[in-house]
Amino acid sequence: MERPLELANMTRVQQFILLGLSTRLDIRDALFAVFLTLYLLTLLENTLIIYLICSHSELHKPMYFFLGNLSCLEICYVSVTMPTLLVGLWTGPYHISFTLCMTQLFFFIVLICTECTLLASMAYDRYVAICRPLHYPLLMRPQVCLGLALSSWLGGLVVSVAKTTCIASLSYCGPNVLNQFFCDVSPLLNLSCTHVALTELVDFISAIVIFCGTLLVSLASYSAIGMAVLRMPSAAARRKAFSTCASHLVVVGIFYSAALFIYCRPSRIKSMDLNKVLSVIYTVVTPLCNPVIYCLRNKEVHTVLQKTFRWP
Repeated sequence: MERPLELANMTRVQQFILLGLSTRLDIRDALFAVFLTLYLLTLLENTLIIYLICSHSELHKPMYFFLGNLSCLEICYVSVTMPTLLVGLWTGPYHISFTLCMTQLFFFIVLICTECTLLASMAYDRYVAICRPLHYPLLMRPQVCLGLALSSWLGGLVVSVAKTTCIASLSYCGPNVLNQFFCDVSPLLNLSCTHVALTELVDFISAIVIFCGTLLVSLASYSAIGMAVLRMPSAAARRKAFSTCASHLVVVGIFYSAALFIYCRPSRIKSMDLNKVLSVIYTVVTPLCNPVIYCLRNKEVHTVLQKTFRWP
């Protein structure tokens, strides 16, 4: 009896089953068409932004440099999570190997952590532009912008290596069903059959450092911006300053509201349906809306679009 029991205990999950966004057959086809359209539109929008920024010298400014990085990140972001979402809607519950699941988790964590740091860098850029305009050319010179961007990507990579290594080293003895449309941290922790205290501690510390740290930078930057705007004597100047920051505040609010709710809690999340809804917000809605909020309502971008497509 001891031998079979020992072998049973050594059994490890070789693949996971992603239940997907919805298991209802009557709405899966409609959802597939909707999300495929959103995916293609997101790729088109962000590719257009990258092309405009790279091909027009008038957009070679720190703000647009960070926007180009953000658009590149969004293309990678949706390309990591959307394929399994679409496959799940097309075929039903999707079988994904352990290795592919951990690979998807690795790239997802890299990208979400990088986005947090990029958003903080963009907030700092707006702070310097409004609060210290005379020092802007020095403080946001190309070397500084490149350093901030590289730090964002490298920081996301380091955090992802630590978190993915901890999660991949856990034992998964079954069940192997993930109530999610991609391999996410919380659903995987729920399936582990070993003690996850250390992994949750790593998850919690990284959330404090990355999510809360970058959010504090953004809040501090916009607090200083708010006080500077209120001191401006002209109403027109206040409106102009506010218009340059409003779009970033909207994106930061949407992204952090959803992400912090999920990732800044060390305990396992039980409400997986709510988890999926919130995941859709920052994996689908935010990448789709960012180009519109940031760039396509911007006068400089409008001018460049008119030149590119020869609009009247």
